Amino acid sequence: MAEDEVVLRLSRDEALVLFEWLYRTDEMTNDFADLVEDQAEQRALWNLTCLLERELVEPFSPQYAELVKQARARLRGEGS
Repeated sequence: MAEDEVVLRLSRDEALVLFEWLYRTDEMTNDFADLVEDQAEQRALWNLTCLLERELVEPFSPQYAELVKQARARLRGEGS
């Protein structure tokens, strides 16, 4: 790992829920755009979305919505 890199570890559920949120916020126009102060912030979020997309197979599943729902429930401690 290079000194200028940061490595984060996420559970698969965390990665899936975060990916879904990032994807949704990128789809929003004015509401989210008001929160971005600099183009670099938007770029960092896009890069994170791309990194998650490379690791996850769930977004390409026909059951994606259900998989996200289950991951959210597990993160809330509502399921195993």
